[in-house]
Amino acid sequence: MRATTDRAVSVLTVDDQPVFRGAARAVIEATPGFEAVAEAASGEEALELFAALEPDLVLMGARMAGMDGFEAARRLRAAHPQAVVALISLEDPDDVDALAHGCGAAMTLRKQDFSPAMLRRLWETRRRS
Repeated sequence: MRATTDRAVSVLTVDDQPVFRGAARAVIEATPGFEAVAEAASGEEALELFAALEPDLVLMGARMAGMDGFEAARRLRAAHPQAVVALISLEDPDDVDALAHGCGAAMTLRKQDFSPAMLRRLWETRRRS
């Protein structure tokens, strides 16, 4: 992962719903200091793209067909301990937090709450930890 002091925070969005990937891209592109660098439709694809691109932040859908976001986050963090992963779900973040225990996600949030302010807050929270 590269330093982000003089360039945009690179973001990989992973979700099996094309509509959400498009909405996330729009939010990322509307947020100064952030750049959407790639999108993946599965956990497997996310692992490949992360290895190739080394983005600063991964927005990972929690519930996906095949390898879900919990397992993808676990594998991603095992192979790349520096990876910053946020799990995104339609479910209540507390419910996702309970399921996410041990997968290495920095934060969980609801898809419907995703906004430029939430994206900035996520990144700032990561930087303080």
